Amino acid sequence: MAPDVSGKGILLKVDPIADAFRAEVKDGLAAPHRTPTLVGILATNASPSRFYADFTRKQCEGLGVRFILKEVGSAVKQNEEEEARSDGDGVEEAIIEANEDDNVDGIMVYYPIFGGQQDHYLQQIVSPLKDVEGLHSKFHYNLYHNIRFITPASLASTIPSSKVIQPIIDDIPPPGTVKSIIPCTPLGVVKCLEYIGVYNKILTYGDRAYGKTVTVINRSEVVGRPLAALLANDGARVFSVDIDSTQEYTKRPRSSNPTSARQYLPHHTSHLCTLSLEECLAISDVVISAVPSASYKVKTEWLKEGCVCVNVAADKNFEKDVRDKASIYIPAVGKVTILMLLRNLLRLSHYNDVSAPSGSEDIIPAQ
Repeated sequence: MAPDVSGKGILLKVDPIADAFRAEVKDGLAAPHRTPTLVGILATNASPSRFYADFTRKQCEGLGVRFILKEVGSAVKQNEEEEARSDGDGVEEAIIEANEDDNVDGIMVYYPIFGGQQDHYLQQIVSPLKDVEGLHSKFHYNLYHNIRFITPASLASTIPSSKVIQPIIDDIPPPGTVKSIIPCTPLGVVKCLEYIGVYNKILTYGDRAYGKTVTVINRSEVVGRPLAALLANDGARVFSVDIDSTQEYTKRPRSSNPTSARQYLPHHTSHLCTLSLEECLAISDVVISAVPSASYKVKTEWLKEGCVCVNVAADKNFEKDVRDKASIYIPAVGKVTILMLLRNLLRLSHYNDVSAPSGSEDIIPAQ
């Protein structure tokens, strides 16, 4: 990453980051194991969803993953004399069919379909044993509670755990456990931040974002909130900004009593914050925006000098002069996201094949 001769910040494409994980996925596929099968379910005729489905197919074909696209609803091309199908027709049945097919290792659904709570309902229908996107509430619970390692058997359990054992000191799963599945887009963003050095490798595992202040714009359950939680669980102070409120996420909450010792918690807590977006941006080392709107722009003048800016939305959320303030600007993370999804596919395929040890308790770090 050579400095820009114009004095502007670096425009960083994610190709070198994606290449490292592409090699990891290739190595996983080269192991003596059957080729995994990923089913994509496309239920609308929306151009972004169709583009993502085609992108998924190309990535799978390039790596040797078997990909099957199941088109339902308005995604199905109709003859002129046939009655047009509506968005989402047959999507629930397609998910259930893929859940019950032993030859299918992973399922991804191209959202949005209905939007809001109805899409959330569909995310819970996908079996956690096949949820490569990490959108099932099982994985969100693990993420929000900083549960990093699980037993494979726990994926079939509906009972959440709060069992605390010895402190976790690195990212190697303790015997009898595996890594929990993390939503692929938030994880992709974290991998980008690790690559550029936002995460400090000298610090203890699980706290390597300590000392960083981050603003995440958008609090959706697909990207914004899980991303904010991931960063806070890794030690950052995070401002989660949405259209109607700002929340602060931290493992080190400030006490109202100035003489009391500062707390350090096993996982982040959240509380309402009175800071405006402008005030948050002025003190943020990292700014991540995931607003699904072509008209939304983060004002460059509000940014902290030398910050890192990451655009997660399909539309560019930052103004054209963002690099006048930002030291590094990452305009898209999709190439890393898809590799996180395929890495999740390999892991779930393995988790289903291994013999689960007795018990199904999840494991969270004691602090």
